[in-house]
Amino acid sequence: MEKGLVQVYSGEGHGKSAAALGRAIQVASAGRDVVMINFLKGCQNEEFLKRLEPEIKIFRFEKSAEEFAQLSDEHKQEEIYNIKNGLNFAKKVLTTGECGLLILDEVLGLIDNGIITIEDLSHILEARSEDVDIILTGIRLNDDVCQLADEIIKIEAVNYKIY
Repeated sequence: MEKGLVQVYSGEGHGKSAAALGRAIQVASAGRDVVMINFLKGCQNEEFLKRLEPEIKIFRFEKSAEEFAQLSDEHKQEEIYNIKNGLNFAKKVLTTGECGLLILDEVLGLIDNGIITIEDLSHILEARSEDVDIILTGIRLNDDVCQLADEIIKIEAVNYKIY
């Protein structure tokens, strides 16, 4: 049995989630199931993404259509409860071996927002079986997150003009 990897896709620019979704398509085309859990994002083209099922299942536990950063403090507290349900679901998916790839999209933002700690994330990752790959995405990367990762992919926008 091949050991699964923990990869981190980080950077200020756009493309982290798209890169993770591209990897999900590769894994699904190889016959393995994928679970992706989105955090801190508003509703996105969910109807289109549902077409990827049953091979790629995409979940969002937050109820608000708005991004987390746009919510009032009171509404944020409600969503934190939903986010923690999503993290518990992630741990269950890893414990039961329901997929070959788990993507925790924007999970690093949960650390930045003080919703979870690096220890909380570490406990979730410890629940995985050896052959499950995990992708963590987020803008900010710190040394503690780097310690959890096997590979770190930095995505950055580069403005390039052709004359």
